[in-house]
Amino acid sequence: MQTRRFLLRSTLATAALAGGTRLARAAFALSPVQATQFIDQTAKQMIAVIDSPAPQAEKSAQLQQIIDRVVAVDEIARFCLGRYWRQATPAQQQEYAKLFHHVLLNSITGHLGDYKGITYTLGRPIPGDGGVQVPSVLTRPGQPTANLTWVVADTGGSPKIIDVLAEGTSMRVTQRSDYGGFLDSHGGNVGALIDALKRQARQQS
Repeated sequence: MQTRRFLLRSTLATAALAGGTRLARAAFALSPVQATQFIDQTAKQMIAVIDSPAPQAEKSAQLQQIIDRVVAVDEIARFCLGRYWRQATPAQQQEYAKLFHHVLLNSITGHLGDYKGITYTLGRPIPGDGGVQVPSVLTRPGQPTANLTWVVADTGGSPKIIDVLAEGTSMRVTQRSDYGGFLDSHGGNVGALIDALKRQARQQS
């Protein structure tokens, strides 16, 4: 299980919750210009926090607030569990979603030094059935550039990041495949995945 492949390759931060049709309809409510402005504003806010002289704990708290606001974490968590979401008990669904959120935030805020001094350029947005794709090129001092595409959709009346494409590869689809492989090898036991996420959360602490 390679959770960090989904969480870290996004560099700055990073679903169809109840099926692609509903999300596709919502995506049309968000224009390419709005999606681009949303990503631009989000990136500027996060970079301002990362590059600030504030203590680490303060930066982490500020970034958590931004991530909670701009990333559809619960929707992504449910998408990544795939068909096993319906097999999980309500208590397991709640615990899994909480752990997914915790691991995501820790993976991002625990590597703030890796993001310091980052700059970006945004490309032409591409509207689609699953949301508006906003291409970007990220540059870090002394590091190769990274090509990331942010997928933004209108969820609940506000724009949210629902996926990140790293070099054309969907991070949520990759994570769903990782989770599916883990669960298949553990007899579909959602509790085993929850235990694995708990161990990961402890290692991140």
